[in-house]
Amino acid sequence: MSYVFEPAPIVAIPVVGSESQFPVRRIYCVGRNYVEHAQEMGFTGRELPFFFGKPADAIITGAPGETVTMDYPSKTQNLHFEAELVVAIGLGGKDIPAADALRHIWGYGVGLDMTRRDLQNEQKKQGRPWEVGKAFEQSAPIAALHPIVDTGEITQGDVWLTVNGETRQKSDLSKLIWSVAEVIEHLSGLFTLQPGDLIFTGTPEGVGAVKPGDLIEVGVASLTRLSVQVR
Repeated sequence: MSYVFEPAPIVAIPVVGSESQFPVRRIYCVGRNYVEHAQEMGFTGRELPFFFGKPADAIITGAPGETVTMDYPSKTQNLHFEAELVVAIGLGGKDIPAADALRHIWGYGVGLDMTRRDLQNEQKKQGRPWEVGKAFEQSAPIAALHPIVDTGEITQGDVWLTVNGETRQKSDLSKLIWSVAEVIEHLSGLFTLQPGDLIFTGTPEGVGAVKPGDLIEVGVASLTRLSVQVR
């Protein structure tokens, strides 16, 4: 078989302690999955989880301990950070019960859902999709992944983010409105999950803006930290 031009390379994420890499198929993101974050965005209550997507090539990543460089994106004056636990799917399925969700998880990582908030808010006002605010290039920085066989199931632990050393987000995974297992149950009812899928599980309160020159550092539980330099 031949192609009319060279296909894009597979997007892959380093794996801690391994020469192998995790190939990415799709990125699913959960909106407003911490109570305090929902409140700061103007919502309350335990609404059903909803999802939006990013393209696989929105990922920027590096080796464990490496600082990733992100270009400040075009057409925005209000670039926001959102620290998140990322779940990597290793076994696909549809209509997965929450009780069975664990066996579909390959591993975990630390990620950022970077958002052009001004563009997203304008799309919201007009009842339009969020892609211009959420799915732009380099909008999904992520640290090296940890296999679940090494970490065990992660249901609690600190989630924190600093900008230039100042704490801007701090919470705990136990405060997720919808647990990882429940998110997988809901998501797999809408889409057939496949190996290589990533799920960004939501961000806690404290989201805010960064500017060129800022250094963002993110930690989740005992996972490898994510460091992002904005230029």
